[in-house]
This record gives sequence, C-alpha cells and structure tokens, in this order.
Amino acid sequence: MREPTKIVVIGGGACGPKAACRARRCDSQAKITIIEQGELMSCAGCGLTYYISGVVEGRDSLVARTPLYFKKVMDIDVLTRTQVLDINRGTHQVETLNLKTGQGAVIDYDKLVLATGATPIIPPVEGHNLKGIFTLKTVEDADGILGFVASQKVQKAVIVGAGLIGIEAAEALVSRGVNVTVVDVLHWVLQTLLDAEVAALLTRHLEEKGVSLLLSQKLLGFEGDKGGKVRWVVTEKDRVETDIVLLAIGVRPNVKLAQDAGLAMGTSGAISVNDYLETSDPDIYAGGDCVENTSLITGLKVYAPMGSTANKHGRTIGTNVTGGRDRFPGVLGTIMLKAFDYNVGRVGLSENEAREAGFEVVTALVPARDHAGYYPGAEEILVKLVADANTHVILGGQIVGRGEAAKRNDVLATALAFGCQAETLANLDLGYAPPYNSAMDPLQHAANVILNKCSGLAKALSPAEVKTKMDRGEDFIFLDVRELNEWQEWRIEAPQVKLLPQGVLREQLDKLPKDKEIVTLCLRSVRAYHAQRTLEGAGFRDVKFMDGSLIAWPYETVGNGDDKR
Repeated sequence: MREPTKIVVIGGGACGPKAACRARRCDSQAKITIIEQGELMSCAGCGLTYYISGVVEGRDSLVARTPLYFKKVMDIDVLTRTQVLDINRGTHQVETLNLKTGQGAVIDYDKLVLATGATPIIPPVEGHNLKGIFTLKTVEDADGILGFVASQKVQKAVIVGAGLIGIEAAEALVSRGVNVTVVDVLHWVLQTLLDAEVAALLTRHLEEKGVSLLLSQKLLGFEGDKGGKVRWVVTEKDRVETDIVLLAIGVRPNVKLAQDAGLAMGTSGAISVNDYLETSDPDIYAGGDCVENTSLITGLKVYAPMGSTANKHGRTIGTNVTGGRDRFPGVLGTIMLKAFDYNVGRVGLSENEAREAGFEVVTALVPARDHAGYYPGAEEILVKLVADANTHVILGGQIVGRGEAAKRNDVLATALAFGCQAETLANLDLGYAPPYNSAMDPLQHAANVILNKCSGLAKALSPAEVKTKMDRGEDFIFLDVRELNEWQEWRIEAPQVKLLPQGVLREQLDKLPKDKEIVTLCLRSVRAYHAQRTLEGAGFRDVKFMDGSLIAWPYETVGNGDDKR
C-alpha cells in the first residue's frame, strides 16, 4: 500500500482552499494541510465593500468555511496564525512559525501549493503611516475601517486610487453619509480597464452621486494633527482635508517565499507558471493573485488578480497535485463592477491596449436600451466593441450604464474565448422577449457597426475627435438630425452645430454646402448614420457621423430636458 501523498497549501484565501478541496475529492487518502498566516480563511474578499456599506450584514457572512469545516468535512488540517518562513526544495520541507505560541515546526511535502495572494500597495510618501490611513484586503481591514468611521465620526474621506476597489469603496462610504474625494494620478477613472469615452459616462454618474474626483494629480504625501491622525492629503495641485484615507492604488503579488526558494519569476513580477500551473519546480504549483496569467487575446503574460481566476486556478491545481493534467488556458481580463446605479463591464482589450498590441483597430460605440423600449423599465447602456479591422475578430468590449450589462459582458467573454468574428456575433441566436431584450441585442448592433465600418458603408468620428475639431475652431458642419423638440430639450451648443431634422433632410439638401465637411449626430447615432448615407447618396463627398452621438457625448450640453443617460 502506497504512502499517502503529502500536499501542503500555503495560503487560505480563494485559491488555496479550492485547491485543497479539489485535491481531497480527487484523492481520498492524501494528507492535506493548509497553512494560513491570518486568523480567518476562505473569506469572500470581493464582498468587503458591501460589508462596509451594510448591504452585507455581519462579517460572518463573508467567511465561507471555517477550519473546523475543513477538518470534519474534508479531512484537511488547517494551521491558522502560522507563518511559513522558508521552503527547502531539496528536502521537500517548509519551515513554519506559530504566531500565537512562537513555536517553530517543519512540515514535509510531496506537492506544495503557493497561494500567497497579494498585498495592497502603500506609496512611499511622507505620512503614509499616520493613524486613519487604511488599505482594504481582509475582513480585519474592513472591521478597522468601520470601527474608525464610527468612533471618529468620520465626515470626510479621501480614497487614493480610482480603480475597482476605489470606486466600490466610494459608494460604500457615501452610503454611510461620508463625503468622498477620489484622487488618482491617471487621467480618468478605471483608466487601466476602460477607454476614455466609456469612463466619461461613469465619471459623470459618480459626480452626480456626490463623489469628488481629483484626477491627473500625483500624490505627494499626508499631513496629520498633533495626535498623529491623518488630516490632509497633499497632491501636486491640491491639499484636501479628510478624516480618513483609503489606499486603493492596487496590489503587488506576494512572491518573497517563491523568490527565496529560487523559483522563476515572470515578466510582470509575479510567479511564473505554465499551463498546468506548475512553477519552475515540478513539485511546486502556484495560483491566485501571486502568479501571472496568459492573455487569451495576445498570448502575452499579464498580471490580472481576480477572485474568479483564483478559484479556477485552485481547481486546476487540486487536480494536478493528485496526478491529473488539467490545463488553465489563460484570462480575458473580464471584470464587472457596480458603481451606484451604474453597471460596468469590461472584457478583452481596450482600444488603447489593442493598438499597443499591434492590431489594426476598428471600434463601435453604440448606445441602446437594455430591453424593448416599449416595455416598461428599459434603461440605457453604452456598448463599445473593439475588433481587428482585417479579420473582424472581436478583441474586446466595454459596457456602462444603468441597464443590464452583466449578461452582455458574459456573452462577450464567451465570444472572445472562441475567437468570435463580428459576423458571428451579429448573428448569434440570442434569446428575445420584450422584458429581457430587444429583437437585436445591443451587442449585435455594435457588431453590425463594426461590419459597416469595415465595408466602408459607415464613416465615423468619435466624440473626442469631434470635440478636438470644435476646440480648434475647424470649419465644418455639425449636423443634428433630430426633431426640434428633442433639440430644445437637450443639445450640443457650438458655432458648427446646425439643426436639420431627418424628416426634411432630403427636401432641404440645398441648404447644405457640398464642399464642406459634415458630421451628423442624433440621440443614439442610428439616424446620424442614416443621414450620412443619405448625404453621400446625394453627392456629398465628406460626410461622417458621430459614433454614439449625443448619449456618448461626455462633454457639456445645454437644454431644459433630462439627460437621457
């Protein structure tokens, strides 16, 4: 009878426990040990901001499994409050320290799993260690923030970082009656995930909800009061008073153990693993936030820490440490975010990333209702698709708005995983009923715009390109083809703007000069595209429509009507 395989897992977050449980299901005889440095394990880290807001009641709701569960149900030993000091690859042993008792121990392994996660970045600026400055990674961090908010009667908060955690935390603190300012050195919110015109709509929504945004501002440091508590956040342009600071700049992979053990590091600074999540030592596997992944679009290595990915890593590792050979193919960079009343989705490459990767890019910017407009409750979303102009393969997508974004983001993730072309996306047999969708999904409209552009039928400028032309004072006609009542309610005001409703366009073509550039717009760009084709058919040579039209216009507008976004 063979000796049981000794499997040691370092890390009790998402990946580690998943790997341990999968290993147990694959091998009922293995001796499995999880070592966790903290007190809690198997916690839902992605729910921390909802715990702070009060949407999730009680910290226990975030603890998925306890050490007792792992022992009694899964026959897995769990050592909490235990630090791994060293990995000896030659003897297949890990050296540990019990942080409660100070007692050391050595544990043998046949297979070792590194699920050491990541640590929030703390900027090396003056005052970063003042009281009242927090990061948010653990339940204990959330407890600390909640306790501080209550005991100090916090009224003002500064969040450093306009990424996923920063935006979610802004909503959480606003819901508790705190005035929130978000500071970021980047030029727009979620800049590493969204293109500027999509992020602009989210920016407007955040500001409508009372969040102040100080973007393109480098953090210089923090100043405190006489008691050592943070009081001011200093940037290169502002000095912002605050009662509390949350650092949400990002995370760094915890790789020291791996580095000290001589394991190979990737180009991103995270642990290098192959498709089987093996490190450079075939008896050591790694997964979760401490490793780099492969982009399914470019084939390049990327650092993309996500709880969903960590769980998939864990399952693959659990299979493989017990003799299997499952592959983890890579990631698409899929995210979903709730930001107050807006839903934000992103998958694949942004336009900027696609261009940097060397693709010849074509994009579509399509505003649409999330289900049939005549059925009550339809909400607006803005869809952006990014595609390869030569092959028509979809490279990425972004969705923002009050309407349903999650299911469309998942459709895109599925499509991208199979190298879907715009032609295929445009003709997917998606479900249709008025409460759930329009007869053609907004994704399909966007795919058709891609195809129209590639064929030469559609010629468009982005809102940013049109705004640049206006700011330069260029001589062109910005032709609004909506009806007069729409114009009076909500419009762009500029010398280049002219109103000529679509219903009378054909009759009044003589009012437009054929020797001047014309850019058409409407509410959602459908009529604007039709007007472009009408004018070209009548002999106008330099006509384009504005992609996304008024709903995608992120700049100043006038009128006495409601903003349709």
